[in-house]
Amino acid sequence: VAPTTPVCEVPSSAMTGTVVELSCKETEGSPPSEYQWYKNGVALLEKTGTGSARAANLTYTMNKKSGTLLFNTVTKNDTGEYFCEASNGIGLSQKCSVKRMQV
Repeated sequence: VAPTTPVCEVPSSAMTGTVVELSCKETEGSPPSEYQWYKNGVALLEKTGTGSARAANLTYTMNKKSGTLLFNTVTKNDTGEYFCEASNGIGLSQKCSVKRMQV
């Protein structure tokens, strides 16, 4: 079953230095969807512990299985427009509407 449009939870504002979690979920897809977060239209890297994501010194952790994007300490650099995409290899991937987070 192809995924439906996911529901994204993105806070409109956040205080610098706080922990912020963005979530993305859709329940129709079978097999379960994987989620990819985007910031300002660019796919965010998944922190794998090695390679480019670690070298980039990421301030967030993206979980493709649960759809969460967790910032341990947000900075002004994290301000931007976020959306996520759900895909499970069946049908077209689905995106939620873009939401702006101001830090």
